[in-house]
Amino acid sequence: MTSISTPVLDAVAKRMPMRTVVAFACLNLPAGALLTILGLLMPRFYASVLGVSLTAVGGIFLVLRLLDICLDPAIGVLIDRTKTPIGRYRPWVLGGGLVLLLGIYRAFMPPAGIGPGYAILWLLVVYAGYSMFLLGQASWAGALTVNYNERARVYGWMQGIGVAGVIAFLLLGQITAALVHQHILQKPIQFGSVHDMGAIGAIVMVMIPLAILAAFSFTPERIVPQGDKKRFALSDYLTAIAKPNMRRIIMADLALTLGPGMTGPIYIYFFHDAKGFSVASVTALLVPFMGAGFIGSPFWGAVAQKVGKHRAVQIACIAYAIFQTTLMALPRAQFGITFLAMFVVGFCSSCFIPVVRAMVADVADEIRLESGRDLLGALYAMVTTTQKIGLAVAVIIIFPVLGMVGYKGDGVVNTPNAIFGLEMCYLFAPIIFVVVGLLVLLGYKLDAKRHADVRAALDLRDGGIDVASAGETLTGIGISPEPAE
Repeated sequence: MTSISTPVLDAVAKRMPMRTVVAFACLNLPAGALLTILGLLMPRFYASVLGVSLTAVGGIFLVLRLLDICLDPAIGVLIDRTKTPIGRYRPWVLGGGLVLLLGIYRAFMPPAGIGPGYAILWLLVVYAGYSMFLLGQASWAGALTVNYNERARVYGWMQGIGVAGVIAFLLLGQITAALVHQHILQKPIQFGSVHDMGAIGAIVMVMIPLAILAAFSFTPERIVPQGDKKRFALSDYLTAIAKPNMRRIIMADLALTLGPGMTGPIYIYFFHDAKGFSVASVTALLVPFMGAGFIGSPFWGAVAQKVGKHRAVQIACIAYAIFQTTLMALPRAQFGITFLAMFVVGFCSSCFIPVVRAMVADVADEIRLESGRDLLGALYAMVTTTQKIGLAVAVIIIFPVLGMVGYKGDGVVNTPNAIFGLEMCYLFAPIIFVVVGLLVLLGYKLDAKRHADVRAALDLRDGGIDVASAGETLTGIGISPEPAE
């Protein structure tokens, strides 16, 4: 019989302190803000301020999107090969942060007279740093705890803190305008303006090292056994996809990305032309939708602990379908009730990303048990790539459909039938894909009981020590298990 070190069990198996969870989740603060900046402001910045033509800007971001989709699988492979004294994932978070600092400095504060080549180079550096940073964190989170319920909790808070970063970005106008420009530069500038990218970049550059410091100071990294030591091969991706549980996760993740992703490109069209809101009100309605994730993501993590992760996602799918439908029945230009409805819809959709990511960590355990390969980084690269493809495909699908129903965009007079077609696209196209995501997960088998069996078998194979695994250390808290008898 193997002896078990009680301190190890206490350190690893018990509920993680909230301080640790929040400190680790702080990495999502700059990540959430940066994702919003890249999507909302960067194209306009290069076109309006730097004088790059719209055609060139479109080409730049098309090239970046294609290259970005290829980055994640390559980075996932490298993460799974990494072995350093400070752990497998910390070097990627730290290295990604350093790459981001360089890329943001060059891309957000460019010299005059730049061309498309400069923009592609330094924005690609930003995207590469972002992928390193985000995949390193996601993989680290999967290895941070082996507990089924704790993973749901950790990923829920990660997403919630990430949303806080987005909201902070949206609300920082008063800070940057009043403090930075009025009191330091004596030149007030509207935050969110494309002319203010230097100040925006400086803020993110401060957030990145502070977030890394918080995570590294309070978060351990659990070193996972390397298994059979084989080098990664393309067949490992194929093996992972062949697993029914991973295949269902990939299909569900694609459907759940396509669903809400359909609304983004036509959001302004719907609320301005179909619901009669001013552009200012349309922008304001983003706040409850996005802010709901700060509460919703931890909430769905708690639900997942009670009913299981895949069941929590299915419940959220049903709720999303119901409340997305209610937007059709709301009266035109009624800000208060629409504000509330957008909060509820955002609350429901905030389940999808964090809970699915927590499911990936469970499948990584299952694959390691069956094949002896630790493919955590590669599996997360697969779902982040799926998400990027889904967001790109959403645009490719929704705009041709709008053309088919006769909608011609804002600034022109659209017929009632065209407006009705716009409403159908915004309301029901997302519901169709979300329901597909629900149905795909009907056959998902890796629940809490099955995962507990997987972990018990892994712990036995790794050396007979419950959860902590033979020969492992917890980098950052300095606990080593007793050797097996």
